[in-house]
Amino acid sequence: MNQHEETLVFFYPLANIVIRFFVIMHIIHHIVLGKLMHILEIKDLEALARKKVPKMFFDYNNSGSWTERTYKDNMHDFQKIKFRQRVAVDMSNRNLKTKMIGEDVEMPVAIAPTGLTGMQHADGEILAAQAAEEFGIPFTLSTLSVCSIEAVAKKTSRPFWFQLYVMRDKKFMARLIDRAKAANCSALVLTLDLQILGQRHIDVRNGLSTPPKFNLKHIYQVLSKPMWCLKMLKTKNHFFGNVVGHVDGVSDVRSLTAWIGEQFDPSLDWNEVDWIRKRWGGKLIIKGILDPEDALLAARTGADAIIVSNHGGRQLDGASSTISILPEIVAEAGDQIEIHMDGGIRSGQDVAKAMCLGAKGTYIGRSFIYGLGAMGKAGVSKTLEIIKKELDMTMALCGRRDIHELNEDNIYKTKETGVSL
Repeated sequence: MNQHEETLVFFYPLANIVIRFFVIMHIIHHIVLGKLMHILEIKDLEALARKKVPKMFFDYNNSGSWTERTYKDNMHDFQKIKFRQRVAVDMSNRNLKTKMIGEDVEMPVAIAPTGLTGMQHADGEILAAQAAEEFGIPFTLSTLSVCSIEAVAKKTSRPFWFQLYVMRDKKFMARLIDRAKAANCSALVLTLDLQILGQRHIDVRNGLSTPPKFNLKHIYQVLSKPMWCLKMLKTKNHFFGNVVGHVDGVSDVRSLTAWIGEQFDPSLDWNEVDWIRKRWGGKLIIKGILDPEDALLAARTGADAIIVSNHGGRQLDGASSTISILPEIVAEAGDQIEIHMDGGIRSGQDVAKAMCLGAKGTYIGRSFIYGLGAMGKAGVSKTLEIIKKELDMTMALCGRRDIHELNEDNIYKTKETGVSL
């Protein structure tokens, strides 16, 4: 037996013992944690996800660009809005059902497109899509998802939405659009605010690359989350399923890094949107609008809706929070195009505030990610249940029985701003 073989004989039994020890300690820890923790709000799911997901992947979704000012404002500015409580009003027979771009939804909430969702939990995009389907709300799959369009379509029966980035490789974009059509996706969500990639300091400090390149620190983070690791070992979905094997010259993970680095297109303009709309031919939602003038330009493209969004505070740090700019955009373009919004939503009350200020639909990103990381598919379902309950109770205590009745009269206004922001 040579030295290399002797090393392997020693290492593998030791590694097996270490992994088994971590698994046992993890199970004991979460049995105790489960007895102590009641899942009552999104913060509870966030705390649980932090314990279950490797740090580099948890941080990836739980951070913003540069100082993270806009990322934090997205949440904090919701807290400035105060409801008008009403009493002695009939609150029976309440209704949260509505439509988003003509599709029936159980409440005005959709799951937002998020990259690397499948690294929060094995088969993450599939599980989230299934939970959304069972609940009766739209699920949006990211271009940079771990699970492919085809993989999600195979495991679901309700048409989902697909999010598209504008890239330099037009052949790839055309194929992506055609694949989304073949999978019977019912809407294309076109993201316009990623012409260049905003720097997220926490990803740099964590050494997170695209795709991930594991070092000793990363290996420790993975081994310290043994249940996450074991689930990952059981799935074939580990990398960008919409890209690897679908791009000329990109057949493996190594060649993917260079390709992604040069793909976001800084020359993007409204002419590109027109080409995409014609190629797609179906319902189109434009994501990344944060200015009333851009909202008007988006309406002129013939799109069905816009999403007031600052990419979750992950692009231009110092930009407006989405809830603070929403009233201006609604006032300018609300009669020309259906307006949705995302960013900072952590409760059903946040959804209610957005509806009061004119949104016709909202999207949750980090909220469902926390649920997914914490409990898999059951966690996403729990997220939706929490938001629905909070939205329903808030609407009732504001004296409304139907989601379509919520408006600015349900929040306090100031002379300076018109609303209590």
